[in-house]
Amino acid sequence: MIVTLIFLAVLIGGMVIGMPIAHALILTGVALMWHLDFFDSQLLAQNLQAGFDNFPLLAVPFFILAGELMNAGGLSRRIIDLARAFCGHIRGGLGFVAIGAAVLLASMSGSAIADTAALATILLPMMRDQKYPPGYSAGLLASGGIIAPIIPPSMPFVIYGVTTNTSISKLFLSGIVPGLMMGVFLIAAWWWIARKNDLPAMPRVGWGDRMKALVQSFWAMMMPVIILGGLKGGIFTPTEAAVVAAVYALVVSMFVYRQLTWSKLYEVFLNAGKTTAVVMFLCGAATVTAYMITLADLPNMLAESFTNVMSNPMWFMALMMVFLLVVGTAMDLTPTILIFGPVCAPLAVKAGIDPVYFGFMFIYVGCIGLITPPVGTVQNVVAGVGRIRMETVIRGTTPFLLMYVLLLILFIIFPQIVTAPLQWMH
Repeated sequence: MIVTLIFLAVLIGGMVIGMPIAHALILTGVALMWHLDFFDSQLLAQNLQAGFDNFPLLAVPFFILAGELMNAGGLSRRIIDLARAFCGHIRGGLGFVAIGAAVLLASMSGSAIADTAALATILLPMMRDQKYPPGYSAGLLASGGIIAPIIPPSMPFVIYGVTTNTSISKLFLSGIVPGLMMGVFLIAAWWWIARKNDLPAMPRVGWGDRMKALVQSFWAMMMPVIILGGLKGGIFTPTEAAVVAAVYALVVSMFVYRQLTWSKLYEVFLNAGKTTAVVMFLCGAATVTAYMITLADLPNMLAESFTNVMSNPMWFMALMMVFLLVVGTAMDLTPTILIFGPVCAPLAVKAGIDPVYFGFMFIYVGCIGLITPPVGTVQNVVAGVGRIRMETVIRGTTPFLLMYVLLLILFIIFPQIVTAPLQWMH
């Protein structure tokens, strides 16, 4: 109990006073060291360095770079143009375009913020011109953006897999069907909104223009085919897949679409480097805390405290998801993974829950937290890009959030939705 209180008090206290999460994590590790009478500055530095000196984590900077290259090099825009050519003529068609583009972009970048920014930059002005309700438009784009961490390749799956020693390839496969279901549930919600508000449709595009959009998006569409095909065929690992994605996006952006110039390339690498530095420092700081959590045997202590609940895997899963949902409303996805992944994953294994299934559920609930106030990271992105009040975005997100909660209940009751596709790996 004392160890748990120290862990939570120092971590939450540091965040409350405005301390960066990475610094709060290091301070938490130091506090646990002092309590266990085990303080060693050299050990602290070694664990900090070991947190980002990890081969699988090389996927993170390359997935970040791939997302930056896609947005700067025109791949994202061509995906959106393709969806608009085939879906724009339906009532409320731009909403369906957003959903289709969100699913396609999710299969390429794996970053909720990058995908949301691309969707909002291109589609929000068009929705505004068509007189769509600004709240629902922003809410849909935010809700579509969080599909990115679910459909492979997914940067959060990589971080979770490294942090908890769970198979990254299996985590990738676990997200395919649920990610597509997220798109279907968004379509159902948007259809109801479009019908209720009598939203307009764009002019129908002829088959000639559709084929032109299909041809222009061909090279962009090949990226998920190459990544998933390479993983399935055992040609490369998830880490190598990130490198392939970045190199492919670079080649297509510069030499096929010719939209990325040498001068813009510097800015792309600079932005990717800044984001990578933040994520990697978080990983190193979390390793310090995770080491002390393991040394203090905190997972086993918690397992003994929750023996009655852990005897029923479904009730344990439901309780754990409620806890993570509360955490996700106050914290971004990456810190949630790094802080609570090493604690929660061993508890799930002790409760008899498949580690890959639990890992997927962990990330899914964390994604819901990205569109849940008070933090709502993805909602903030849409509000900033569209210059829309945060209260308007929150209200507009509500119907889509309810659909995602319904999906969460389905995943808890029927875990086979997540685990069945794993057989494809064999």
